[in-house]
Amino acid sequence: MKILIVEDEAGIADFLGRGLRAEGYDVEVAGDGEAGARLALDPEVDLVLLDRMLPGVDGIEVLARVRRVRPALPVIMLTARGEVADRIEGLDSGATDYVTKPFAFDELLARVRAQLRSAASETSLEAADIRLDLIGRTAQRDGETTELPRREADLLAYLMRNEGHVCTREELLSAVWGYDHDPGTNIVQVYVGYLRRKLARPGSPAPIETLRSVGYRLREPR
Repeated sequence: MKILIVEDEAGIADFLGRGLRAEGYDVEVAGDGEAGARLALDPEVDLVLLDRMLPGVDGIEVLARVRRVRPALPVIMLTARGEVADRIEGLDSGATDYVTKPFAFDELLARVRAQLRSAASETSLEAADIRLDLIGRTAQRDGETTELPRREADLLAYLMRNEGHVCTREELLSAVWGYDHDPGTNIVQVYVGYLRRKLARPGSPAPIETLRSVGYRLREPR
C-alpha cells in the first residue's frame, strides 16, 4: 500500500518515511501543501499523513482540495496544535483521524493500519440500479454481470460514490487517471462510452448522463 507524507519538517518526514518503509509500505513525501494536494489525487495513494501547519497552502486547505476529488481517502492529520478546537476543525474538515505531536511511532502505525483496514473493508457499491464488486471488478445490472477492466471499474466507482452529483472532466482525470492538469485528451469521453455500452440493457440505457461542457452524472434510470 502507498502512503503519502505531507510534512515540511524534513527530520519528521524522514523519520516517518524510514519507519513506514521498514513496515513494508510504499512511501512518497511532499514538502509543501501545493505538492501534497496534487500528489494525494494519485489513485495509487491509499492513505495520507498530513501536517496541519504547512507553508503556503495549509493542511486544512489541502484536505479540502483532496475531499472534493477523493472523498473516501483516509487522511490522518498530524499537528503540534493539540487544542480541542483545532482537533474539531481538522475532523470537521474531513480528516479521518488526528494525531498530536509529539507522538509514539507505534501508535501512529496502529492508526495507519486501522484506517487502511477500514478502507479495505469496502468491497462493493450500489447506486442507480448498479452493483459494483470492487474486488472482482464486475458490474451487475438487471441480472446481467459484466467484467470491467481496472480503469473502467475505477471510473464507475467514482461516479457511483458521487451519485446525483456532476463530476467534471478535470475531476475525473485527477481521480481516475491521476492527471494534475488537462492534457488535452478525450480519454474520459472514451471510457464513459465504454461503460455506457457495457451497462446498457434492452430498453434501458446506462444511467450515465452527459451535461454538455460540464461533465457527467450517474442518476437513477428514468
